[in-house]
Amino acid sequence: MPHHTPLITTIVVGLTLAFAFGALAQRCKVSPIAGYLLAGVAIGPFTPGYVADQALAFELAEIGIILLMFGVGLHFSFADLMSVRAIAIPGALVQIIAATALGFGLTRAMGLPMGEGIVFGLALSVASTVVLLRALQERRLLSTVRGRIAVGWLVVEDIVMVLTLVLLPALAPLLVGATLSSAGLWMVTKQAAVTIGQVAIFVVLMMVIGRRLIPAILHYIAHTGSRELFRLGVLAIALGVAFAAAKLFGVSFALGAFFAGMILSESELSQRAAEESLPLRDAFAVLFFVSVGMLFNPSILITATWPLVATVAIIVLGKSIAALAIVLLFGHSLLRALFISASLAQIGEFSFILAGLGVMLGVVQESTRDLLLAGALLSILVNPLLFLVLDRWTPWLEARANAAKPAPGRLG
Repeated sequence: MPHHTPLITTIVVGLTLAFAFGALAQRCKVSPIAGYLLAGVAIGPFTPGYVADQALAFELAEIGIILLMFGVGLHFSFADLMSVRAIAIPGALVQIIAATALGFGLTRAMGLPMGEGIVFGLALSVASTVVLLRALQERRLLSTVRGRIAVGWLVVEDIVMVLTLVLLPALAPLLVGATLSSAGLWMVTKQAAVTIGQVAIFVVLMMVIGRRLIPAILHYIAHTGSRELFRLGVLAIALGVAFAAAKLFGVSFALGAFFAGMILSESELSQRAAEESLPLRDAFAVLFFVSVGMLFNPSILITATWPLVATVAIIVLGKSIAALAIVLLFGHSLLRALFISASLAQIGEFSFILAGLGVMLGVVQESTRDLLLAGALLSILVNPLLFLVLDRWTPWLEARANAAKPAPGRLG
């Protein structure tokens, strides 16, 4: 009996290949995310063999985005951010400006429009939350000062990107270079103001009502003693808030999920919520990276070699040098500065989301998105090598830092 099951086939083939390529990447001491992206390339339309249903893959990826952003919100601690705000906030903002300027300069050298260059530069400026958190957890550095600075830095980047995603649809006519009359410019300004107003209303409601209602619901479910119901409640909150944010306030799924996670992070049940939702978050995050890989056209490695080299250089070197200089200017040690710069020398999920939205709005060309995807893939492959070099130099850097400290009883 013949069966037409594109959804099941896409999930099964996608997860199976992701497991195979991810395990191979892990064996090679590379982030499994690189393997997931390669799995997507393997089942994409640009390589021979089985081609997965792209429409279904993108819908599954949307769920992955919601759960990814929910996880980011769960890890967001306002108190931790405030403890490192003196460096994390200005550092992240300056680095975003520097990376955006470098990306913009590259696109102008390639003859691309200004609006496309701005979006491309912004996409290069934000590091991957998933890659960074895994690197910190593997080295047990999440609770250290350098770990808190890196996470706080990344949270600021994420917030800037969330705001960018919210405002991009309203600003798209200006970015594509449309010649607007005064009436057209007024409409764009009005749309941007409406968007900001909708976001503001959503944020206020979440902070006033959601801050009390969501933890209360979760506490009630926890008191039932049912682990299954608790897990279902966490997922319902994540998906439900994201869906309501999109349908009622015109806010992106990503922002709605982020705030749902952030509200839950203040609850005493946040750790349990993170643990219970982790398996499903991981599974759909994998499908998200697979769907991104499906968009990648490998021919860009040949057709745009030098722009790709420049893109990777901006991600791995440009961002790192900017972060290194900023951290050193704030008076931190060389080891801490090198660690933070290595942590940020890659791009990931937000870059993919921003590039995808840019293509959908007509701001970014597909060839530019392919360049971004290739840069992301290569930066994720290179990033563990930076940490490997840094791990080997850490004893010498720590000894150097200790030698620079004044001995007990000495002045200075």
